[in-house]
Amino acid sequence: MATKLSQEELLAQFESLTLIELSEFVKAFEAKFDVTAAAAVAAAPAGPAAAAEVAEEQDEFDVILTGAGEKKIQVIKVVRELTSLGLKEAKDLVDGAPKPVLEKVAKEAAEKAAESLKAAGASVEVK
Repeated sequence: MATKLSQEELLAQFESLTLIELSEFVKAFEAKFDVTAAAAVAAAPAGPAAAAEVAEEQDEFDVILTGAGEKKIQVIKVVRELTSLGLKEAKDLVDGAPKPVLEKVAKEAAEKAAESLKAAGASVEVK
């Protein structure tokens, strides 16, 4: 008969596992007990009042390039300044507009990036 391990002993055992071994253990645990290890997600409130509350609480914004305009080279330079993209990647992003330049950034950063892109001649949306 197996002895019951304490929580500390179990954690010590898991600590010695590689990530692959731990991932396989989680899959086996889910299969054996018919559960999922996904985190619980709170239900979103329903209705127009709730939608207004969610809109007011938005703290992450996306800056989307909708067009390069007349000064495409200037826009590519600004895209490179705003991101860590190389020249080819920045050019591909500008050529493939509409595409997101920055995702999930603070409101101030999104506005600043949009102003920089507009100053270079691009058309931009902040969502």
